[in-house]
Amino acid sequence: TNLMAGLIETLAMAPYHGRADMPEIARTLHLEVDDLFPIAEVLQYLGFADVREGDVFLTPPGRVFAEFGTQERKLMFADHLLKHVPLAARIKKVLNERPGHRAPRVRFEQELEDFLSDGAAEETLDAVIDWGRYGEIFSYNDQTEIFSLEDVES
Repeated sequence: TNLMAGLIETLAMAPYHGRADMPEIARTLHLEVDDLFPIAEVLQYLGFADVREGDVFLTPPGRVFAEFGTQERKLMFADHLLKHVPLAARIKKVLNERPGHRAPRVRFEQELEDFLSDGAAEETLDAVIDWGRYGEIFSYNDQTEIFSLEDVES
């Protein structure tokens, strides 16, 4: 999430003003294009950027995100995450429906394994955990491998 926010911030500033050639902005961020591209793809998936013909463009929500402070960014990120990432919305829904507002990681990992390899399921869930934590839509305890709504503002 830090790399995503950093890319948005850099794109919003001069000399880019919302649009950049991928190799050029990769150099600015001290990244390889191959490392930057997945970050730009996630931003596109979340509605913060578009990637076309080797360029990355901020969308209107991406420009707003760049102007926001930390708390507003988290709220906006959470909103986009729940709208654009079905797994994040599913985790939040399950937690909201359960009396204790808790669920084990294995529950969601098994669902993903119906469609993905074990490694891809784990990687996908780890990414959504990071994003969900950043957006404060749920908590996740690495030791117990339990999702919860504890320490999350509703």
